[in-house]
Amino acid sequence: MPTTIRPVLAVFAALTLLCGLAYPLAVTFLAQLLMPHQAGGSLVERQGQPVGSSLVGQAFTAPRYFWGRPSATAPMPNNASGSGGANQGPLNPALKEAVAARIAALRAADPGNAAPVPVDLVTASASGLDPHISPAAARYQAGRVAAARKLPRERVLQLVEAHTELPWLGVFGEARVHVLALNLALDTPAAMAPGLAHQARIADTR
Repeated sequence: MPTTIRPVLAVFAALTLLCGLAYPLAVTFLAQLLMPHQAGGSLVERQGQPVGSSLVGQAFTAPRYFWGRPSATAPMPNNASGSGGANQGPLNPALKEAVAARIAALRAADPGNAAPVPVDLVTASASGLDPHISPAAARYQAGRVAAARKLPRERVLQLVEAHTELPWLGVFGEARVHVLALNLALDTPAAMAPGLAHQARIADTR
């Protein structure tokens, strides 16, 4: 029996050191060396301070900001450690009630807006962490944001256009707007000036 246990323990110890220590340290070292921004969480910074991640949405609720997609993560929205959806089907009463409440909140925040509400503003993504909305969802909110900031609506729409990311190679994916990057741009003095088509994108907020 001792002759059987000894090699088993030796293999166990070797694999523990290899897979539990050496491999994670090597991967972490290479990631920090080759792609430190991504390895650090793809953080977005403003004036040297982290204000979020380019990969994780945030729950903006003030009328002067663009709102992102709802999040069904637990125990709080946009919880990166608990990524997941609600797993509720289209006939689920709870989903219908949640969508109706979200539509009501959007209507209450912008009573004069009679346009159809884009679906991504009232439904959560599968991950619950989506940092993007569709250009249609951004344009739907432009009037409310413009009124709250006392800006011309066309000025805000220019900013939306400047922060619209096109499909990769013009084929893969969908056009999308990064909510955090757009809201950060709104808070800059340049948002008050004309010529917003050349506003910096998400890479310039790092």
